[in-house]
Order: sequence, then C-alpha cells, then structure tokens
Amino acid sequence: MVIALILLVIMTLVGLSAMRTVTLEEKMTAQTYDRSLSFQAAEAALREAEALVETVVPTPVSGAACVAGVCGEPPTSAAPRWADASFAGWQDATAVANGAISLTPQYIVEYLGNTFPCQPGTPSAGTDCKRYRITARSNAGNDRAVVMLQSIFAAE
Repeated sequence: MVIALILLVIMTLVGLSAMRTVTLEEKMTAQTYDRSLSFQAAEAALREAEALVETVVPTPVSGAACVAGVCGEPPTSAAPRWADASFAGWQDATAVANGAISLTPQYIVEYLGNTFPCQPGTPSAGTDCKRYRITARSNAGNDRAVVMLQSIFAAE
C-alpha cells in the first residue's frame, strides 16, 4: 500500500510538471503568433508610408508640425518622436486582418533634408537628394506584442 501511494505521488508530480510545461509552451506559441502578426502589420505600414513618399515626395519646413503623418526635419536636440509617449502625430495605416484579429498599424514620416548624395559611391552625381526616416509601429492589443520598424527612404 505504501509503495502504491509513493507511485501515485510520483505520477501526480510528473503529471503536474507536464501540465506546467504544456502551459508554458502554449504561452510561448501565442507570443510568437502575436509578434509575427504585429511585425507583418508594421511592415505593411512601413511599405504604405514608403509608397506615399515615393508618390508625393513631400518637403515640409524644418521643425514643422506633423500633418497626416508627415513631419518636418526634427531638431537635433529633440528626443526622437517615436520614443516620445506624448507624441500624437502618428498616422493610421490600412488595417491588417487575419481571421478575427484586425490591427491598425501607424506610421510617421520625418523629412531629413535634401543634402544627401544621390549615388553614395559616386560623388560627382550630386548631393541634392531627399531622405526620409519612416517609422512604423503596430500593437496587437493590450498586453500583447508591440513591434516598431524604421527605414531611411531616398527620393529623387
């Protein structure tokens, strides 16, 4: 009888350990899914903003306020806009849906100026090309994965 009770306790401990492992693996899988979904939404917003810049080629005044997600050149002493929790110039991109989950990523486009080399390897090609820093973010919801992507986009 004592041996049976000891075996029962051991089997219970093994069962509890297995349940704990399965629960942890389920949480890891859900996090991976959320992160993947957020990454794809942020990447879609980044591509949408790049297409906007390529089509419109905006040239806002340095330090100008953000209009429809397009901002003037940031002051060098200012904190990055994407890191400022109080910054409200984000522009909603097209919603990305996957089944019952729908995400609306956001982006900002920061004009960096028009004094960049047009062809970095060829100095004689001119230094009057425009550059933009595009930042896109996506949040799958409360207490879920947040993804932020950034690119430097050359125009003209």
